Amino acid sequence: MRLIAALLLLLGIGFWSHGRYWTLADHLNPWAPLTYEAAPDWLTRFKAARFQSEPAACQAFMATTPWRFEALPDRETGPGCGLRNAIAVRQTSVAVGSSFTLSCPAAASLALWERHVLQPAAQATLGADVRRLEHLGSYACRNVYGRESGSRSQHASADALDIAGFVLTDGRRISVLRQWGGDAPASMFLREVHQGACRFFDGVLGPEYNQAHADHFHFDSGRHRICR
Repeated sequence: MRLIAALLLLLGIGFWSHGRYWTLADHLNPWAPLTYEAAPDWLTRFKAARFQSEPAACQAFMATTPWRFEALPDRETGPGCGLRNAIAVRQTSVAVGSSFTLSCPAAASLALWERHVLQPAAQATLGADVRRLEHLGSYACRNVYGRESGSRSQHASADALDIAGFVLTDGRRISVLRQWGGDAPASMFLREVHQGACRFFDGVLGPEYNQAHADHFHFDSGRHRICR
């Protein structure tokens, strides 16, 4: 309730600030565009949520990042599957190996996570930057866990990415499967980037969720909030 009340107050101030007397600072203005470099704050998720209904705003945000990507046309690829407001990712702020398809809102979350969680955690715990993400893919027209029946996976709409590990600038490889439960600092790094992803994604699953996620992190911009 306090958050809602604060947002309503800021909305009122924001409308008033359009007048000639005063301009509300961007970090206090819920309608100010989300920026890649600015430190995340309590309005970040609110601003990012608009990308679901404002594709042009999402594309404009992604254009401010160091990513290499191209916009993809909306299309259906099967019952309950398809792409909407999606991009083909050639490179994020780091190398990614094979390219992948991701919805723009999920890509924006990944960009913010790399900038404000992944690289700071790598420097603080491992003393090096991340050079490459090792992923298991994003888009796949399938049900949850590949079952024959049931609800569609977030992968079916390119709203999810599975990350198996990281390669550092000094050549070290950090594996979710091998080092999640191991000794610090690699384990500490993995736990920090997993927990930090919950600030930007709706769904974050890791090895402690179930055996199916023992070897990777699942990040999605989906319908349900979960951080496990």
